[in-house]
Amino acid sequence: MLAGCTQAPTTPAYRIGFSQCSTEGPWRIAMLEGMQRELSFHPEVQLRMLDAKDNSERQQQQIRELVREGIDLLIVSPYESGPVTPAVEEAFERGIPVVQIDRRITSDKYTAFVGGNNVEVGQTAARYAAQLLHQRGNVIEIKGTPGSSATTGRHQGFVQGLRTYPGLKVLSEVTGDWREDALKPALTAALKAHPEVSLIFAHNDGMGLGAYEVCQQLGITKRVQIIGVDGLGGKNLVHRGILKATMLYSPGGEDAIRTALRILRREPFKRENTLGTIVIDSTNVLTLIEQADRVVSQQRDIERQQSLLHDLEATYASQRTGLYGLLVSLLGSVVLGTMAWLSARKNRQINQQLADQNAENVKINHQLVKQNEEILSQRNQLELLAEQARTDTEAKLRFFTNFSHELRTPLTLILGPVEELLSSSPDLTSTHRQDLALVRRNTQRLLQLVNQLLDFRKIEVGKMTVRATEGNLVTFVREIVEAFEKPAQLQGVRLQFQTAAPVLLAWFDGNILDKVFLNLLSNALKFTPDQGTITISMQPTDDGKSLRVSVADTGRGISDQDRAHIFEWFYQGDQGAVAKGSGMGLALAQGLVRLHQGQLVFSSQPGRGSTFTVTLPCQLPENLRATEPALPVTFTLDEPEPIHATLGSEPVVGLEATSETLVLVIEDNSEVNDFLTRKLRTEYRVESATDGHTGFRMATDLIPDLIVCDVMMPGLSGLEVVAQLKGDWRTSHIPVVLLTARNAPEQQVEGVQAGADLYLTKPFNPTFLAESVRTLLRNRERQREHYRRELSIDTATVVATNPDQKFLADLTAIVEANLTKTDLTVEEVARSLGISRMQLYRKVKAVLGTGVTDFILSLRLTKAREMLLDENLTITEVAYELGFSSPSYFSTSFRTRYQLSPSEFRVLHLSSAH
Repeated sequence: MLAGCTQAPTTPAYRIGFSQCSTEGPWRIAMLEGMQRELSFHPEVQLRMLDAKDNSERQQQQIRELVREGIDLLIVSPYESGPVTPAVEEAFERGIPVVQIDRRITSDKYTAFVGGNNVEVGQTAARYAAQLLHQRGNVIEIKGTPGSSATTGRHQGFVQGLRTYPGLKVLSEVTGDWREDALKPALTAALKAHPEVSLIFAHNDGMGLGAYEVCQQLGITKRVQIIGVDGLGGKNLVHRGILKATMLYSPGGEDAIRTALRILRREPFKRENTLGTIVIDSTNVLTLIEQADRVVSQQRDIERQQSLLHDLEATYASQRTGLYGLLVSLLGSVVLGTMAWLSARKNRQINQQLADQNAENVKINHQLVKQNEEILSQRNQLELLAEQARTDTEAKLRFFTNFSHELRTPLTLILGPVEELLSSSPDLTSTHRQDLALVRRNTQRLLQLVNQLLDFRKIEVGKMTVRATEGNLVTFVREIVEAFEKPAQLQGVRLQFQTAAPVLLAWFDGNILDKVFLNLLSNALKFTPDQGTITISMQPTDDGKSLRVSVADTGRGISDQDRAHIFEWFYQGDQGAVAKGSGMGLALAQGLVRLHQGQLVFSSQPGRGSTFTVTLPCQLPENLRATEPALPVTFTLDEPEPIHATLGSEPVVGLEATSETLVLVIEDNSEVNDFLTRKLRTEYRVESATDGHTGFRMATDLIPDLIVCDVMMPGLSGLEVVAQLKGDWRTSHIPVVLLTARNAPEQQVEGVQAGADLYLTKPFNPTFLAESVRTLLRNRERQREHYRRELSIDTATVVATNPDQKFLADLTAIVEANLTKTDLTVEEVARSLGISRMQLYRKVKAVLGTGVTDFILSLRLTKAREMLLDENLTITEVAYELGFSSPSYFSTSFRTRYQLSPSEFRVLHLSSAH
């Protein structure tokens, strides 16, 4: 029995072999750390890693060694594609799944690939190089090991990318063999032979560091810019200014383990898992470094929690073994006593021996009693600890409830005045009304979340009151299902409603029960893929005493791991690619069904879908019957509206400034800088910088309305600042006033050629400067009006003839491609354009004089005018086709813009056409 109480060491469920070409360098280390992070969640998996130390022959031997050891799956990162291929093919042909990571073999005999697209990395580097050099300059390319797939792909992509920019030429190619020291002699010779080189593209960050050291020795670090690849250690090199940028090439360790586990568990998986790449430069490097630090911190917390869990399990096993030992001893004493009683009846001669034995047994029993007392004392301590834990939990829940109530008060105080302003202030501008509507919608969302949390607490303490009335459950459920018909249609999901009879009477509280079916249908739609089916069926039970409502989907199903916890509060299982919820929905739904003395159960088959069934009694006790009629329930689906965030530092605004116009002053002389700032602050918001590099960075972050810049500055001159501003489409629209003491005509011509809108020589007339600024801003406003006219109903497409028009054309194309999405946000649009949310907002505001949300709404309403002229489309179909969350929201927006409802507009134009 004691042997059965101890836990045998667990045998690994899966053995994964990993053949790594090398473990040197931060990128390879990060790959292995990513695998170990993912494996920390799967203690049943054993990973064996062998390091080939950049030797193809050794890697072949190690792969065959792993196969002989009996691995279940092979992960391989080849050093050279060709030589390693035979060993990998042997493993594959023996039935062992093969996952390639980062680099490929030359054969098609593999199960899956995880890694970046080296061709795309090269193309991205080429585009970024063209941006840095303004599409004209000379380049040196430092390649990795010849024959590796990474070297081949990155070189191919870089060459393909440069074909778009004929002004960029590769003067020399240097083989660095992935090591920073190996390239130095050849690169030194190449730079001496080609002094006109202005940029170096290195196939990894380590070689980029070596290139910087060469440039440092030659004294050309300021003239030659360096781009690297990998992005892990490269982030710090970018932050230190050693690299101008690095192309992120994700190690993919976590992705490789996830793919391997899906293969081993015979779950669906993708054969080609291509990891994306981004450019890391000064605009985003700090954010990425902070994110990496947070990931490391979170991993350490997870490891500490796992260590604590192991200690608790060991303590529990030890105590359990001791308790079983005591029970065995007690059983032994009972057996000995029975044997003594039987022996006394058989033989009087051994009475004395039995007496002695009984005395010994008394001692043993005394020891057992003492041990039992100790066990009882320990149990009492555990009960005290459990009671203390319950008390602490109750105190936390009370605090949680009180805090939720406290949140309701300020939310109500916010919502009340906003509602009053929206309903009783006809003089509000359209922008102010939209902003107030945004505040109202987000306040209502916060209030709804607080109400859900309070519902949870009410159920926990038994304070949720049910006022049930008798009604037709078929009608009640059908109205809820109808609210999901259009979203399901847009998602390509078929919605079926089946009932055994048109009328099925039951006692229920509609204000409570609607939350149950809304949650079940929302989850079904959330997890059902395109072309899937959701079936809602209703019928009485066999005994006729209850009604059964089932919601069945054809989604991914619920995993075995999640089934035991699916109705636990705040539990969030594996939800795949969909957005995670709060973990309250199903637990709240089950609690509300139980309040109706019903049941909520589920069944699921992985890969085939899930079915949630609500069973409600047809008759309820008197204590659940309502004393007054239940109030009707109203469902509101508002269009999601993003909240604008401000990036960068807060502008220092003088007391006199009331304008929203932002002017950036770039001047290295502190007294002149202060004078310009004070002069302009009387009319505008003003930010200032004391050097060209800082000024350009602030310009790309803040997107000001106008820039006043000095010409003679250390580091980056004013002319270079102007050239970079006009070459970057984020800032190409900004008017620039150049100030300088150089007043020669050819110098003024040089300033205008650089792209300056006005060239003023020192000393300048402050009044003339102020009036010039006003004139430039007025001209900019006229240009905005021109662009707005181009985006009218008659010209849906903007012809790209300059950077601003190209920006508008790209922005319009992205929005029009996503018009049907009800949840289209400013973040998605900005991400598609490759800029931040604040940069997008400031750019649109500067070019069009309006916000991004207004621009999206304007395009939708312009498209609506065209679609309303089609008599075959209903107004509801037009609303949903253009991404409005409801027909009422569409009608309100249309009337606000055109002073006509959609139906009035249609009648007016169709009648005139006939």
